[in-house]
Amino acid sequence: MGALIVFLILTIIVVVAIEWRERKRQKHTVDKNRPEQPPPNIRPEGCCGEHLVCEKETLLNTSPEIVYYDDEELDQLAGISAEDYTEEQVNLINQVFATMREEDVAGWCRSLQMRNIELPYDIREQALLIVREQRAKR
Repeated sequence: MGALIVFLILTIIVVVAIEWRERKRQKHTVDKNRPEQPPPNIRPEGCCGEHLVCEKETLLNTSPEIVYYDDEELDQLAGISAEDYTEEQVNLINQVFATMREEDVAGWCRSLQMRNIELPYDIREQALLIVREQRAKR
């Protein structure tokens, strides 16, 4: 009977130790991903300042909200590989891109990414060039 009690106590100690170590590891991982210092309070026009990197300056999805740029007709291209576009589909994307204001290109690219719409290679290269130029202006 005494051996059973010792076994149960040791089992509880091992479970608690494993749980403690796992929580410590998770906390360390979360803390490691946090910035050491808050970002400077420089806010480009239209930036809310609530994100580490302004959404207007990155092509990464940081918001669950999809913003349309008067381009709802492009939704028909969702899920199609850029290499599989017909000439008509490429022209449709190019027409929208040609009417895009330079300061809206980064947001438009994020919107397309969230909608699973690929840009044809040449349009993608032009869009990235515009985004780089917009960043350099700041």
